[in-house]
Amino acid sequence: MTARLIYVADPMCSWCYGFGPELSGLFDAIPGMDLEIVVGGLRAYNTEEMDGRLKATLVSHWRHVEGASGLPFSDAAIARAGFVYDTEPACRAVVVARLLAPDLAPHAQLDIFHAIQRAFYAEGVDITQGEALADVASAALTRQGFQVDAAAFHGKWSEEASIAATRNDFIRTQRWGISGFPTVLIEYQKELALVISGYTKAETLLERVQELTAQKA
Repeated sequence: MTARLIYVADPMCSWCYGFGPELSGLFDAIPGMDLEIVVGGLRAYNTEEMDGRLKATLVSHWRHVEGASGLPFSDAAIARAGFVYDTEPACRAVVVARLLAPDLAPHAQLDIFHAIQRAFYAEGVDITQGEALADVASAALTRQGFQVDAAAFHGKWSEEASIAATRNDFIRTQRWGISGFPTVLIEYQKELALVISGYTKAETLLERVQELTAQKA
């Protein structure tokens, strides 16, 4: 049995955004590794509007991620009046992509996840809104060869079954005792081991995966 990686993350987690190229680099190095993305629910179900002070604090934090990763950041989304930092809608879009196209290869899964991240962090799209999410995610799926339009994606995203499936990801994350993102686990013969927790460069990530894989062999 081959090992597989489980990536526990939230598309509205800034360090997960910064970590994206590093994780993609890992799969460039080990293309045969399987991947499952589990959404963690960083600020799921939040209902409070962000005030100016919190927005400034968040943007300051993003600058640290920008410096470490080199990725672009825009604060246009959170600058909107009345913005509520609820990460459940974006997490649900990731889950819906998985439900619609369950057999996507790791790089394709990551492309969809990263497209949602880029929309928020680099392009300033408010991905707490279902219509915006449907536009971004359906386009990303179509690029990967799975034809779905925004209306169909939004319909699936709105279903109670999709809401429940997303909640189940949050429950799995809590059951594993994971509270920080990004986190990468490795699963082999139904046993889980921690690969990394937190932003990590691709080289270190690869070394850790190779070490754990050798131990399981």
